[in-house]
Amino acid sequence: MGLEEFPEADGSGSGPDAGRAGHGGPVVIPGQAVRRAAGVPDEQEPELFRTTPNNPFTGVDGHTVLPGGDFDEELAMMRGLKPSRVPDFSNEIELYLDRSPSDRYPQDPLVLRFRGTYRVDLAGRETVFLPDGRADGADHRCEIRSGSTLAHMLGNGWPVFCDTGAARTALEELVGPQRPLPRAPRTVILAPLRGRDGIVGAAVLVRHPVRPPFAPDDLHIAAQLVTRTMQGRDGVRQRAHDSLRSAELQRRMLPASLPRLPGVRLAARYLAAEDPVRGGGDWYDAVPLAGGRVALIVGDVMGNSMPSAAAVMGQLRSIAQTLAGFDLPPRDILQRLDGQAHGLGELVATCTYAVYDPVAHRITIANAGHPPPLLLHSGGRAEVLRVPSGRPIGAPVVLVETDFEQVELDAPPGSTLVLYTDGLVESRLRDVWTGIEQLRERLATTVQLTGLDHPPPLEALCDDVLDMLGPGDRDDDIALLAARFDGIAPSDVAYWFLDPEETAPGRARRFARRALTRWGLEELSDSLELLVSEVVTNAVPYAERPVTLRLLRTDVLRCEVGDDSPQLPRQQRARDTDEGGRGLLVVDRIAARWGAVQRYGGKLVWFELDLR
Repeated sequence: MGLEEFPEADGSGSGPDAGRAGHGGPVVIPGQAVRRAAGVPDEQEPELFRTTPNNPFTGVDGHTVLPGGDFDEELAMMRGLKPSRVPDFSNEIELYLDRSPSDRYPQDPLVLRFRGTYRVDLAGRETVFLPDGRADGADHRCEIRSGSTLAHMLGNGWPVFCDTGAARTALEELVGPQRPLPRAPRTVILAPLRGRDGIVGAAVLVRHPVRPPFAPDDLHIAAQLVTRTMQGRDGVRQRAHDSLRSAELQRRMLPASLPRLPGVRLAARYLAAEDPVRGGGDWYDAVPLAGGRVALIVGDVMGNSMPSAAAVMGQLRSIAQTLAGFDLPPRDILQRLDGQAHGLGELVATCTYAVYDPVAHRITIANAGHPPPLLLHSGGRAEVLRVPSGRPIGAPVVLVETDFEQVELDAPPGSTLVLYTDGLVESRLRDVWTGIEQLRERLATTVQLTGLDHPPPLEALCDDVLDMLGPGDRDDDIALLAARFDGIAPSDVAYWFLDPEETAPGRARRFARRALTRWGLEELSDSLELLVSEVVTNAVPYAERPVTLRLLRTDVLRCEVGDDSPQLPRQQRARDTDEGGRGLLVVDRIAARWGAVQRYGGKLVWFELDLR
């Protein structure tokens, strides 16, 4: 939130104050600095406007303390109370705010804290004092209890001159009895600050005693200034609040963690845009598939504000997860995702969908208008993959409806696939292809620094990729997904076809026992043979084509049994008189993990045993 958010606080230097003190805006300098009214004798400048040790808002040796810090809101409000159209309305503005405003007034007590002074001396030079609690008196607080004079004045909601006894008493309650203020008639205005959540503070507007006093109509000007300033402040706060809530919604819709799968390691990053209102809608996902494979997804909802983009992103991610469960080819996944997107209304999104098979060491990729993925080879070469770029998801089909295309590529062990959204490679300072080339060079350089024999860890690689972003490169949010392909060696895989006959369970037990003997895992033989027999027995009655049996040895022992029936098995509670129906109960009791998924042309039932 900056000065430009308020109508009267443009800070452009276009008003009568332009050119003073070197620029048109107020002077805000970290540390200490002397601010004297050049050419004005000390006797003409009362104590309020001097930098003297008697002024509680000055530092040692008569130097005004101007600490640095992030006070954009207070600075903008003080500039809003000093209108460019009436630049000489007041010489000083003091701001007192409640940092935890209540929606009701009065709160007992309402605590107002001094938040800053905007001062214009007789020479026209502007100085902003922003306290940080280090200077004497800079951390002044005022407790306003119901029934007090100050509470009555603020509750009226209208600016008043601090000439009468009650108004003067209220002013002294606010600023403290030691604060020197002019006593001449109509030189000080006390203005309540009312936001949408009630009274949030007060402003004190002071005119230099050597100048003509305020006119009665100036109370109306002060009321308008306060109203417009608080409207601007509430609007900015509401937009900031909405942006933070949308950003949090966006993050909550992303995966809480990535799955741990055999043969592949995963790492991801999400980085919001510098201006959250302009970003949103980027997502990544990793979905385990049958056969030890994994679907890698990165997408970006285009042309939406943060709240709507986050909501649409959540819908598309859920749809993509559901479609992934059907184990369709990537091009078919994008085709169905596109069809579902048209039913969600007018939206356009880009997406890359890839499926990695650690046994075949292959990856299949389809693209819907998304930036191309990069493959970092183990030897240090970074390659931009040539993947046909189809139309974006949800985009209208102008001439003919074209299918999405997919490519199948080698994924050698030790290589790394990098998927990303356009926020990483495109900004107002560079076009997308320049950014892609910079990303490719960055990946290659990272490998050279870590050594060709030691590929960089995935987490460090993701951090290093994000470090390529410079000032002005965060126009959009960024999603990054990196997958290190370790693969599964052929010696760790055993595969058989079983005719759907009564002898299939016995053959499956013998095959499994031989594989365990070859791998030196004989201690798992009893458990594996029992579970294999139960799962194959369940598959044989429904299969028309050969049943597949596969064993994978990684950090666990995984068994997969597939058949051509799409009907998934269900656990049943068998009665005492039933001869069957207990197979999955046995699997559930003995296996460390198990599941069943539909796949293209049938289903696959799997279970895992921990290696002791």
